[in-house]
Amino acid sequence: MSNSSTEKENRFSPTICVTQRCNLNCVYCYQKHDSKDMDFETAKKCVDYIFDNVPKQFNAVEIDFIGGEPLVRFDLLKQIFDYVREKKVQIPYLFFATTNGTLLDDEMKKWFTERKDYFVLGLSLDGTPETHNHNRSNSFSKIDIEFFQKNWPFQDVKMTLSEFSLEHLAENIKYLHSLGYKSISGVNLFEGSFDWGQEKFIKMMIPQLEEIVDFYVESDVEYKNQMLDKSLMICEAKREKRKYCGIGDGTVFFDVDGIKRPCSFCSPMTFDEKTLEEMSKTDFTKEELFVDDDCFENCYIYPICPNCSGANYLAEHSFKKRNRSKCRIQKLISIFIADLQVRKILKNPDKYSDTEKFKILEAAKKIKSAFLPEFSEYFE
Repeated sequence: MSNSSTEKENRFSPTICVTQRCNLNCVYCYQKHDSKDMDFETAKKCVDYIFDNVPKQFNAVEIDFIGGEPLVRFDLLKQIFDYVREKKVQIPYLFFATTNGTLLDDEMKKWFTERKDYFVLGLSLDGTPETHNHNRSNSFSKIDIEFFQKNWPFQDVKMTLSEFSLEHLAENIKYLHSLGYKSISGVNLFEGSFDWGQEKFIKMMIPQLEEIVDFYVESDVEYKNQMLDKSLMICEAKREKRKYCGIGDGTVFFDVDGIKRPCSFCSPMTFDEKTLEEMSKTDFTKEELFVDDDCFENCYIYPICPNCSGANYLAEHSFKKRNRSKCRIQKLISIFIADLQVRKILKNPDKYSDTEKFKILEAAKKIKSAFLPEFSEYFE
């Protein structure tokens, strides 16, 4: 079996959807869950394609499994694992699946523990038991958090936001860090049923972000989360009109029927067949089809503003046009990103080069100059 650990790995990361089924009904889920599953013959064809078509720039492979809830098809995951082992592929490889953690029984735990160096499970956890139960079908008590941390101690945890969790964001983030997670992925304003442009969210976020920034600055541990972990230096760099994801050409995603889709977001669980057919006519190599010219030319934080081309299509029926309903709240978040990074520099200046300090401070100054006046009434 190929060694899954190499130095300086540059991983090719295709995704396989093993099932559209899920055992939970989360409040923010955008997917239309069905009973469709991938069969083993289809899975083998996907795996063969993946290992036969690894782009030259990659020296390792990470196959990501999604659903639905991927552990619904634990049987298929085992079959795929054994099939790859029998192929005796020469390139290093790793398997990964994000799970809600509620289906893990003793048999599964034993199987994954024995293969933990080759098969990583990432846990979705939204914060305190109260928040998690509100968002994710009262499932907190069904999760063995210690199992995940024992087997994959350096793996981050994934948080998804709802209106309820936003009101308790600081508490939820500090709670996840208190469990031992140094990094939290997700933490984005998700493209679901929530209108993030509402004024109440602005008012709700300010004290939460203030508390989080204070916590990160005061902590001696290098904690981070995806919402605030942005490099301001990118804003000072020369901009290029390009896609910020691999949709359509760099991303390889196989649906339950084995059909290749532009990405995991652009699937029948999100869009109807007519819309998917429209998408399939897109020339995904044309970068200009994915660049919002107005944002690119007129918004300083364009390079650090979270953007999903598939989510754009869901909201605007266009890969190009970004969802403007989140502009104000993203500007607000950028103010706190700037505050966090400036305060970190002031606390530990020796950790940064002169160039880093200059660019970060310049970016922070421009962000605050551009956006603070818009929120002045909240900071008085």
